[in-house]
Amino acid sequence: MSHSPIIAGIQQIGIGVPDVHEAFNWYRIHFGMDVPIFEEAAEANLMLPYTGGMPHKRHAILALNMRGGGGFEIWQYTSRTPQYPIAEPSLGDYGLFCARIKTVDVAGSFEYLKSKNVRLLSGLTKDPGGHETFYLKDPWNNIFQVVKSDSWFGNKGIRLTGGQAGCMIGVSDIEASRKFYGDILGYDTVVYDQEGIFEDISGLPGGERKVRRVLLRHSKPRAGAFSRLLGSSEIELVKAYGYEPRKIFENRYWGDLGFIHLCYDITHQDAMKKRCAEKGHPYTVDSGTTFDMGEAAGRFSYIEDPDGTLIEFVETKRIPLLKKIGWYLNLDKRDATRPLPDWMLKTLGFSRVKD
Repeated sequence: MSHSPIIAGIQQIGIGVPDVHEAFNWYRIHFGMDVPIFEEAAEANLMLPYTGGMPHKRHAILALNMRGGGGFEIWQYTSRTPQYPIAEPSLGDYGLFCARIKTVDVAGSFEYLKSKNVRLLSGLTKDPGGHETFYLKDPWNNIFQVVKSDSWFGNKGIRLTGGQAGCMIGVSDIEASRKFYGDILGYDTVVYDQEGIFEDISGLPGGERKVRRVLLRHSKPRAGAFSRLLGSSEIELVKAYGYEPRKIFENRYWGDLGFIHLCYDITHQDAMKKRCAEKGHPYTVDSGTTFDMGEAAGRFSYIEDPDGTLIEFVETKRIPLLKKIGWYLNLDKRDATRPLPDWMLKTLGFSRVKD
């Protein structure tokens, strides 16, 4: 019986950092990413095409915000010193330029983060679609955009923010990238497509240059076990004019500092592999069988977008619900299209790290 791939949503964005515990703490306090789903120190030996042909040791924490949205895979090399980009990433450079964080209240989140003395790159401003937004930098120079969302799983708390809800991605050819993100990942709806110099991004590196911005959304709601928790997301494609963009990860390894990949939680990995090959973006990495991430297990794979930006697919087989009593959820035997019940997803929050 052949299946179609099912995308539950953005599972996480990978963030390469110099100190995994310091970064987890910062993201926990500022963005409410306070539930570690797994923490593991191990050797990454399947990513050789992107790590100079050598396996490297790393320490990773997958952190979630139980209000919903994608997580952060906070990632630190331990066998080498992680490298910053040769030059600061600038608007239009190819790759994951900025991560979207969702909130119930943009102004409230702005005031909260301002009170925490974060590095704000803009005041409260409006994107080309007329939606309130603002930008900030974390202590490691990663740029985040805070956007309003109506896609929520849990209750809102003091920080108002949820998890990750998409990315701003620098591309060389809007049409080719639109086809890639539409055909493979289901972002089939254009929210806006505008060209010019934009006030909302004027505080970003390269924000003074003329760009084309296309915001994409998926018209079909996501399905699958974790779809209720991960929620909906948007991708903004940016092409710069009068500027020679570089690849953000040029001459660096996957796992070096910055946004290293965008990861989708999927079911039917073989069907996704077939879809990607047919669309001209074959898997460059495939763990093949189940891999183990300490407490979690599944199968992962990678493809590249038209500019070499890494997209990861993870098919989750097992996750810890209550580690203390050894209660794990095995996803192999259940109907892949059905979301997990809310009460079961909420048990993930039992491992929440509080102040």
